[in-house]
Amino acid sequence: MAAPEAVILVGKKPTTNYVIATVMQFNAGSKRVILKARGAAIARAVATAVMVRDRFMPGLVEVKEVRLLSDRISAQGGKERYVAAIEIVLEKKS
Repeated sequence: MAAPEAVILVGKKPTTNYVIATVMQFNAGSKRVILKARGAAIARAVATAVMVRDRFMPGLVEVKEVRLLSDRISAQGGKERYVAAIEIVLEKKS
């Protein structure tokens, strides 16, 4: 049985890869899946959450929480900069 909570890091791959990974986590027994993304991948994470909720698991999954964050990363030359980040919590309905 899968852990009650799974984390998927959204990056540069096609959105369908993340949708399939999310659905597989729910089918494996996870009650909650957290999609995490930074920068340009935020739009891909949002699209993934909407596709899972509306197309792949309609009525079975809901968006429980959305957290907007700012991550500090080290850029080239030793400078630090802030990058927007998001965490989308999807939860299986009981």
